[in-house]
Amino acid sequence: MPKEHSRTPRLLWMCAITCIAFVAAISHYFFSAGEHYGVASLLPSTIVICLALITKRTLEPLIAGSLAGFLMISPASALQEFTGAALAVMQGPVMGWILLLTGLFGGLIALLHLSGGTLAFSEKLQKHIKTRRQALLVSWFLGLLIFIDDYLNALTVSAAMKKVTDKLRVSREMLAYVVDSTSAPVCLLVPFSTWVIYISGLLEANQVTEAGSGIAYYFSLIPYVVYPWIAVFIIPFVAMGIIPPLGAMKKAEASLVIPEEETQPDLPDQPKVMNFILPILILIGATWYFDIDALIGVGCALATCFVLYTAQGIASFSRLFDEMMSGLQTMLVPIGIVFSAFILQIVNEKLGLTSFMIDAVTPYMTARWLPVLTFIVLSVLTFSTGSFWGIYAVAFPIIVPLAVALDANLPLTLGALISAGAFGSHACFFGDSTVIAAKGCGITPVQHAITQLPYTLIAATVSAVLFIVLA
Repeated sequence: MPKEHSRTPRLLWMCAITCIAFVAAISHYFFSAGEHYGVASLLPSTIVICLALITKRTLEPLIAGSLAGFLMISPASALQEFTGAALAVMQGPVMGWILLLTGLFGGLIALLHLSGGTLAFSEKLQKHIKTRRQALLVSWFLGLLIFIDDYLNALTVSAAMKKVTDKLRVSREMLAYVVDSTSAPVCLLVPFSTWVIYISGLLEANQVTEAGSGIAYYFSLIPYVVYPWIAVFIIPFVAMGIIPPLGAMKKAEASLVIPEEETQPDLPDQPKVMNFILPILILIGATWYFDIDALIGVGCALATCFVLYTAQGIASFSRLFDEMMSGLQTMLVPIGIVFSAFILQIVNEKLGLTSFMIDAVTPYMTARWLPVLTFIVLSVLTFSTGSFWGIYAVAFPIIVPLAVALDANLPLTLGALISAGAFGSHACFFGDSTVIAAKGCGITPVQHAITQLPYTLIAATVSAVLFIVLA
């Protein structure tokens, strides 16, 4: 029986790969490559989502979907195209930044754990937090405070709250939902974050506002960025039980399987809260001081850990360095998922997925319907491709002139565009925010994505209705 059970996943993957290769190769001959591949351009993302749901894994479906796309483009040279895209992603500055930042965050979390600081901070919180409702509301509040960067937000809050929520019988899936809902959404509501800096640059580049006034103009857009507002303020209703556990979250809360954490037998006898709080404060302060650069922030936090923990005699410099490298290694799978998602983005660009989706709805665009159609179409794109900033870069030059030509409400339309990126980052199975939140909470990205999906869909539905009403 066990032998048969182990054979089933192999057969599933073999059948899936055979079908994918066949369909992709056939698509190459039935769809000509003009500006886009038409409806066939949906195939790679559809493969990724379907395989992720079936297998409950993320990395392999991403690779399979990307290979399918390259088979569609050129069956004879699909592997060469794949390796070329992988090399291009690795050489890009964005992937290098993510690799360093995520890896160093893993090292920082490992050092905080080694020092006993995380345990001490959690025990201090446990003295004041007595119910699951309080635990979820405190997690929400911490997420609102750490608004500078979504990675910093997700990893810091999950590290601080895991043991508290475990003790109060809150599932890791529920914690991951709260953490993820206060990462990218909050970063878009506070105009001092990496997201806002990027979008303000696009506002200036597309002549929505004058050079140097992008962030000032973004202030006027905040009331129209509807999805982040809804996503953030749904959380207290979930925490207080007004919105009950839904779908897969209900099952996760009922079964409540807490993943086992790696034990540290040599924690200090009396761990100090300062060993957690001081590096985190340095992390946030340095990130802010150096123009919202989280990479410099985490570097300063690591340096603080080395000095602070060595001075206290917690561990030698060599032991601290080894622990940091061990923490970095734990981030290899999340890094691999984000890396593969970038390859999928290249495939979708070559297939013209964004052009196809926008061309399909352009005939229905009117001044009244432009905001909600912008939100729906770009939400589908960001959810299915995992590309948020990339979709922004492509959509701004299309949506802004269209809004002007139709005499539509430009701030509301831009709010819909920005909201779509927030939804994608929040809901996408293989989006970096989803992957990092899942890793921080000790569950798989698919577990996290499936359990939080009902809440993201509620927020998206309410947002769509509001875009219609406000228009």
